[in-house]
Amino acid sequence: MRAAILPLLVALAAPQPAFAQVAVADSGDTGWMILCALLVLLAALPGLMLRHAGQANVRNALSVMTQGAGVAAVISLVWAIAGYSLAFAPGSAWLGGGGNLLLANLGELRDGLTVPESAFVLFQMALALFAACLLVGALGERARLGWFLAFAPLWLLLVYAPIAHAVWSGGWLAAMGVMDFAGGLVIHTTAGFSALALILIAGRRREPSDPGHAPVLSLVGGGLLWVGLSGIVGGWALGATDDAATAILNHHFAACAAALIWALLDRVLGARTTATGVLSGALAGIAAISASAALVGTGGAMLIGVIAALICRIGAGRVDDGASTFAIHGLGGATGVLLLPIFALPLMGGVGFDPAITMSSALVAQAIGLIIVALWAMVGSAIAALIVSVVIPMRIGAQLEADGLDMIEHGQQGWDFR
Repeated sequence: MRAAILPLLVALAAPQPAFAQVAVADSGDTGWMILCALLVLLAALPGLMLRHAGQANVRNALSVMTQGAGVAAVISLVWAIAGYSLAFAPGSAWLGGGGNLLLANLGELRDGLTVPESAFVLFQMALALFAACLLVGALGERARLGWFLAFAPLWLLLVYAPIAHAVWSGGWLAAMGVMDFAGGLVIHTTAGFSALALILIAGRRREPSDPGHAPVLSLVGGGLLWVGLSGIVGGWALGATDDAATAILNHHFAACAAALIWALLDRVLGARTTATGVLSGALAGIAAISASAALVGTGGAMLIGVIAALICRIGAGRVDDGASTFAIHGLGGATGVLLLPIFALPLMGGVGFDPAITMSSALVAQAIGLIIVALWAMVGSAIAALIVSVVIPMRIGAQLEADGLDMIEHGQQGWDFR
């Protein structure tokens, strides 16, 4: 099974003839895809919500959670209206068409798979929702709820959907040979570099709350992410197969290796080993292994986790990123994308390449794809942010930032989430 996975992904990305839907729905594969979608939703809600709240100032914890819930809601609706169609409907090499707007014309089976297209839509919605919710932590304690609710759908349509189509739906990056098994490029790199652009636009917080007011909440949220994100790598095996089990094992091994290396680096660099640091390391390993989870061997997965932890730990703290979204997901995802061709070699325990693909050509394709995605994530996010900011200011005022977004107004029951 594992030796056939690269040709399978290429076949799925290619256009399918009208008579291709001859397979019968497999209830096991369908149930697996639904379960994986629910695991990813668990990672976003409540996983990211708890992690972001724990890393914020106590005066802003509830507002960060509210922003996460609001972004999840608006992304889900826009995904159904247009996001799925632009990402996965038949179209050009650059963008999907309008055949699945409002989820119209869904097939009884997704072409080339043994699951209903509705299950595929659900799984992909969870991935898009998670990527968007990562941005909330990066701008925690600075951005307005209204601005986020307007920015998120524009980001989905302008940044995420075109990148997902280009890589996962037979688009122009896939044609160049860019590989991404389960989101190291499409999810983690895209969200991480989008977060970097937004942080640079918003500026630093007046009173950074690092390491946050509630490490326990951050730890619980990180644990939910550790478990829930296994749904991404398991789901992208496209069925309840050996590839799914292999991907989840490698996901876990990379997380474990990265967690220990991050903790060791904390001591070497003169800091204390903390639970927050251990979970940050695990998430860096998870971001890195996502690009190749079913394509590498056990030792390769562990080494990818080690390398990612080294790079992400060194990069942490360079910008005022409350949840280390750029350092963990941006740098971690980028690291995994570049390491994929090396650790996919049979010599390294991987599944190998098609005879027409060499390691050098794969490395060049991965590097070019990474540069393009990172640049477009930053440019597209900046464009979307500035467009929305013309109508709704991104950053809260100085007084409200000092008082906290969870400020209880005098004589009222509730919070001010302006």
